[in-house]
Amino acid sequence: MYMEKSAAGNLKDSLDINIGLVGLGYIGSEVLRLIAAQNDYIMKKIGRRLKIKKIAEKDIKSKDKIIKKYRDIVFTDNPGDIINDGDIDIVVELIGGINPAFDIITGALRNGKYVVTANKDLIAKKGGQIFEEAEKHNVDILFEASVGGGIPIIGPLKSSLASNNISKIVGIVNGTTNFILTKMKENGLGFTDALSMAQKLGYAEANPASDIEGKDAANKLAILASIAFNSRVVFDDVYREGIQKISISDILYADELGYDIKLLAIGSEEEEKINVRVHPALIPKKHILASIKDTFNAVYFYGNYMGEIMSFGRGAGDKPTASSVVGDIISIARNYDRNNKHIIFGCTCFREKQIMPFAETSDKFYILMDVVDRAGVLAKIAAVFGSKSVSIQSMVQKQASARGCARLIFITHDTLNKSLYEAIDELKKVDVVKKIINIIRVEELES
Repeated sequence: MYMEKSAAGNLKDSLDINIGLVGLGYIGSEVLRLIAAQNDYIMKKIGRRLKIKKIAEKDIKSKDKIIKKYRDIVFTDNPGDIINDGDIDIVVELIGGINPAFDIITGALRNGKYVVTANKDLIAKKGGQIFEEAEKHNVDILFEASVGGGIPIIGPLKSSLASNNISKIVGIVNGTTNFILTKMKENGLGFTDALSMAQKLGYAEANPASDIEGKDAANKLAILASIAFNSRVVFDDVYREGIQKISISDILYADELGYDIKLLAIGSEEEEKINVRVHPALIPKKHILASIKDTFNAVYFYGNYMGEIMSFGRGAGDKPTASSVVGDIISIARNYDRNNKHIIFGCTCFREKQIMPFAETSDKFYILMDVVDRAGVLAKIAAVFGSKSVSIQSMVQKQASARGCARLIFITHDTLNKSLYEAIDELKKVDVVKKIINIIRVEELES
């Protein structure tokens, strides 16, 4: 058996950490390659050897090349062979989705196994149940790769930043939508063409709904907000708008006004109330988030002691995600004791805070509309806004494509969401308003 000297000079037995990997797809295959390639390096760092003992893959027949290459690993199509193997120390779940991932993870925890996952959908929707199960059995589940790919976000929140009260999170957490918006601006593309480019390059799925409708970002925000604000936030708590309605005209008008458009995930806490939302937003071009392009992600945190801190990097991809998965495995393995298990981070949701109804929150708005081009139009529109307590900060008139029409861009002051949409409903009934083209929030982020 391999022996190494501790800092005190005493010999201690090394321990192989036996890993069961569930899912051998895009990410799982890279986790396997990473551990094989870096095994000696990792062992020198932590004094433990990571050993993938079993791999469960539903379509095991398609993995013939991998099976032949890694002959010392047992391959199966049944995750139960991993969950019920008494020699497995860590179960790594990389199949995604809710079921059967939930049953696999909870089954592993009940059997006293630590779990590592990249499953943002599951953590955002059923994280509370999973953490309860982990606590019952004195083990833990780590999920760094569920948010931000290879960017260290969750670990720092739970450790080095744990002494801070986090008041706000603002970030770009979906690489697909950021790529689309980047190409729309840089290449002058419409939304459909930019989406097609993303799909051809492999940045967007054939069915891109989860990304472009903001669902992926909402899952990630639910996870981050739960940790940052110490209260359970689930996917359904997050207000959500996607980028499908963003046009090249919006992007060009925003640029003229000194803004870029990004899909933002924003969470904030004030007086024990949490506000969580995902939506496109105009942000000042001088702010650093405006410079985050293509598939890169960036997240800002605001803490009462450390002030502002930003995490930045590639938010997706097999190698960055595998890096985070293996990082979590190492966190467990470093001080692993098979006979004396303990919770590493645990659930940080020790409070129950209210989720603010989105209608009662306030935002600034960009409003684009086509109106009849004649005297008295602005007075009618201003009267509607005034009746709903919507204050206008600025107005710009653009040339409309149709004869006899004018295109107006309004930027409001901070306005209750409820009041703004009541005003919009009334404006749609006004005879001089031809069409409300788009409504986008404006975030005046401090640079």
